[in-house]
Amino acid sequence: MGFLDKLFGGPKVDLKELVKKGAVIVDVRTPAEYQGGHIKGSINIPLQALDGSLGKLKKDKTIITCCASGMRSASAKGILKSKGFDAHNGGGWHSLQSKIR
Repeated sequence: MGFLDKLFGGPKVDLKELVKKGAVIVDVRTPAEYQGGHIKGSINIPLQALDGSLGKLKKDKTIITCCASGMRSASAKGILKSKGFDAHNGGGWHSLQSKIR
């Protein structure tokens, strides 16, 4: 696995299938960004608040992170993985939304 794979999510996974199976989408943008548009049913937990908000998430659920471009969601994925969550980087929310339809 190369550097970019590690940064942007690793091996390809079927995000649409994960959502069908109950994955939770966590949008790590700021509340203002989230209010401007988001994936229906997603949870907004800003990246800077993620560590303190882990209690809102269940370890038995797969988590797909998203943000504006994929950078913050990559960081969020790393945080979640380090805490024992099954997490995947969905990248930018617009792109993720089109992938899971």
